[in-house]
Amino acid sequence: MLLDEEAARASVLAALTGFGPLQPFLDDPEVEEVWVNDASRVFIARRGMNTEVAVSISERELSDLVERMLATTGRRVDLSTPFVDASLPDGSRLHVATGEVARGMSINIRKFLRRMDSLASIVDAGTMTEQAARFLQASVIAGCNVLVCGATHTGKTTLVNALIGVIRDSERIVTVEETFELRPRARDIVAMQCRQPSLEGTGEVTLRKLVKESLRMRPDRLIVGEVREAEALDLLIALNSGISGMCTIHANSAREALLKLTTLPLLAGRNIDIGFVVPTIASALDIVVHLDIDARGNRGVTEITAVTGAVTSSGGLETTRIFERIDGQLQATGSMPVKTERYRRAGVDMGSWTRAA
Repeated sequence: MLLDEEAARASVLAALTGFGPLQPFLDDPEVEEVWVNDASRVFIARRGMNTEVAVSISERELSDLVERMLATTGRRVDLSTPFVDASLPDGSRLHVATGEVARGMSINIRKFLRRMDSLASIVDAGTMTEQAARFLQASVIAGCNVLVCGATHTGKTTLVNALIGVIRDSERIVTVEETFELRPRARDIVAMQCRQPSLEGTGEVTLRKLVKESLRMRPDRLIVGEVREAEALDLLIALNSGISGMCTIHANSAREALLKLTTLPLLAGRNIDIGFVVPTIASALDIVVHLDIDARGNRGVTEITAVTGAVTSSGGLETTRIFERIDGQLQATGSMPVKTERYRRAGVDMGSWTRAA
């Protein structure tokens, strides 16, 4: 009887101050994601595996829940804005699609998992080897420009967060995102996110605008949460102007990520030619890290590729694979990055990463 009273008390408290019937899953450290389809089905992702859970929630409760979640974000959903991306106070990412564009309101909450906030914790989780982590740490310290790619929910943002953590305290960091997801532990940092247009259709701040404005903030490091459109051009120009940086991109391999990065700047117009874009990427980008998730929900780095700085005879990017996953294990190929001057200038011992742990 006492347990029933405690459960009822917890339910009322969650309804009043938390997120109702979803609160227990948001409190569960093993749950990575929660989503609701049309108030009829609730699912969670735990350790990469999707599971439907028995939760009762009405359309009215779901609507009230979304309103409560958005109350502190400064964002809204209505007839003119049927989609919304927002960052919750704990760092989790919220996405909402209303009944105007979906069959009933749909919400998705991707939790910010603090247990994976360093390279050491990522190695402990089996996402990559200690040897690969040492190489990436050396590359970031040396000021290499890193592109992290993979499908949705493979751990791209988590890895970028961890890589930011090895940047020297003396460096100034500017982060640019559509919605706040990065939670870097840095002393000198400016974090910016996009802004939706007002009801009158004014005041929008795009990712491309933020990338341009960030260059006036004297960054040593520019971190872009994800490139999707023409902002790729502005990022590449920035990385070719003496600023070091990192970003993520959705792609199924390092090769596909580079192909996608080649085409995105063309969206900027201005008669941009691919003959300009390819050598710009070759000089701007140094390292590509690809992550994947297997059928059992295990995330892992599948390859780390270096961009050599050269363009092939066919007009493509010349690359060399530094690490690749063979028989389920991430292994060094023995290849060395070609742009070793970055490491030398930073005083980084390039021999240390080749020694297996």
